[in-house]
Amino acid sequence: MSRVYNFSAGPSMLPESVLNLAAAEMLDYKGSGQSVMEMSHRSKIYEEIIFGAQALMREVMNVPDNYKILFMQGGASGQFAAVPLNLLNGSGKADYALSGQFSTKAYKEAQKYGDVKAVCSSKEQNFSCIPEVDPAQLTPDADYFHFCHNNTIYGTRWTKIPETGNVPLVADISSSFLSQPMDISKFGVLYGGAQKNVAPAGLTVVIVREDLIGNAHPTTPAVLDYKNMADNDSMYNTPPCYSIYMCKLVLEWVKKMGGLEAMKQRNEQKAKILYDFIDSSNMFSNPVKHSDRSVMNVTFVTESDELNAKFVKEAAEAGFVNLKGHRSVGGMRASIYNAMPIEGVEKLVEFMKSFEEKNS
Repeated sequence: MSRVYNFSAGPSMLPESVLNLAAAEMLDYKGSGQSVMEMSHRSKIYEEIIFGAQALMREVMNVPDNYKILFMQGGASGQFAAVPLNLLNGSGKADYALSGQFSTKAYKEAQKYGDVKAVCSSKEQNFSCIPEVDPAQLTPDADYFHFCHNNTIYGTRWTKIPETGNVPLVADISSSFLSQPMDISKFGVLYGGAQKNVAPAGLTVVIVREDLIGNAHPTTPAVLDYKNMADNDSMYNTPPCYSIYMCKLVLEWVKKMGGLEAMKQRNEQKAKILYDFIDSSNMFSNPVKHSDRSVMNVTFVTESDELNAKFVKEAAEAGFVNLKGHRSVGGMRASIYNAMPIEGVEKLVEFMKSFEEKNS
């Protein structure tokens, strides 16, 4: 069997060593005679998995003691509603930065629940850059300020965390989860779907400061109430058991690889290889402002839609799959998350060079 280089934006590739271990334990997890897919989430053996995953995440991400780590469901899209339902409990106001499609979706969802304001946007620039945050536009008594840390579709990222004073920061980190060290203490809430860097689809991780828990709107669904999930150790209902098990294996892999600082260096190396070639190319170009370029999702285009389509087709035939850009922007996108080896990026660049020579 020959595995391809999978550049999907999510669900994305997982480390091969993790997949091999999961395969070896598929039918019999540690002598239990059963698969993790089959075991009760109330069993002692599964509790070791879920609590072990939480402890590892706290260690790897250096999560302070006054934060809860919740394993939820519904993806980041579920959190678009959960955040305002749990946090719009003071002034009923919130500020949102619009830097792409998902932050815009989060903003529109939050408008259902309170006085929500878009304080900055890069929509007029086709989201090719991160918007400037003007302190004068911020709501002083906002219950929180929300932004999307990395913009998967457009290939941009926030390199500087917004300064919001006493207003809690809330960040969607779906596509930058575990990719670099983060100072958790600067945030009120961090959340993300796991299917890009953490685990298979189905798991949503929420890291929330304890003082922000316990004042959810009375109409908040029980499965979206942070206090309810915290009080029940993320097992108010049946959790995404297998995805949590895979999350634990990935966290073990990250730790073995040297932790988040090593991930950061590795990811920056991969991105540099790809961006350096694109910048030197006469065929390919990247539309993103240089200072705002994503390390996780590299977008690029040729001079025409026809040539873009030809590249995507021939790349797939050569073993480089899921390079087609998001339908809303077109072109190409190489998602080079933690599990993508440096070799995969180097070989993609070799293919891009060959394609350019043949089609110039």
